[in-house]
Amino acid sequence: MTHTEIEITAELIRELLRDQHPDLADHPVKLGARGWDNQLWRLGDELAVRLPWATESADALLRKEHAWVPALAPRLPLPVPVPQRFGEPSKRFPRPWIVTTWVPGEPADREPVTRGAEGAEALAAFLTALHRPAPVGAPVGRDRGGPLAGCAEWFARSFASVTESGLIPAPEGVRTVWEDAVAAPDWEGPAVWLHGDLHPANVLTEDGTLRGVIDFGDLCAGDPACDLAAAWSLLPDGAADRFFEVYEPAVDDATARRARGWAVLRALGGVLIGDAGDHGRPGGKSTWGPPARATLRRLITA
Repeated sequence: MTHTEIEITAELIRELLRDQHPDLADHPVKLGARGWDNQLWRLGDELAVRLPWATESADALLRKEHAWVPALAPRLPLPVPVPQRFGEPSKRFPRPWIVTTWVPGEPADREPVTRGAEGAEALAAFLTALHRPAPVGAPVGRDRGGPLAGCAEWFARSFASVTESGLIPAPEGVRTVWEDAVAAPDWEGPAVWLHGDLHPANVLTEDGTLRGVIDFGDLCAGDPACDLAAAWSLLPDGAADRFFEVYEPAVDDATARRARGWAVLRALGGVLIGDAGDHGRPGGKSTWGPPARATLRRLITA
């Protein structure tokens, strides 16, 4: 199923709510955003409806969020969208959907973090709270949180594509960061909870600092380095040092090296989506390119 097969409208959402959650059907409905996997529609002032529209994997990701995020959210120091209701597939809409709390703020790909120290401390506090050992049965990432070597083929293809297009600065410097990260020892600690997709479009800002974190579709358990990459992809120049001063437990050298490798992967993805002609894909946006290139610059000059 693709984004062209089902037209999602405010009236469709009202019909779905009337069928399954009639007490919410009279709330005002308006489009919030069209993401990579889902569409987000405001539901009154405090709620939102998320419906898959582009990728087949989105169904399982929404079910995962509904199952796990409510238990994690209370311990997190930043607001996150907490699932409140579940929508079963039906004749009107043959895919699952959820109602969550609404988190205000502007996506960081449009309004980046500018107050470095405050942003670093807010991000460190959030990840310190999230990165607790995950229970048995916690979801395993599709390609997140495991050994970086598992992403080597994707790196090679993506690096070749953006290099041939001249889209990244100092490609040999980027390759050096990646090779050092892959050479670092693998994570040997417990698998911890990970957001799994901390790129700028999934972080909300207000007044130059972090306001909230959204889209837990890639929530999984694994190596914390996957999320620690956000120190370079979300924070302004010079703020990564403050992040690592505040984050607990202290990050060892191998984990920091792997985190830099995850930051390279995320940045290459942002360049491909934002600058390499892929921003016409569902959820792809030209605003993803500039923060991705800035991430690479920070990594090769650190």
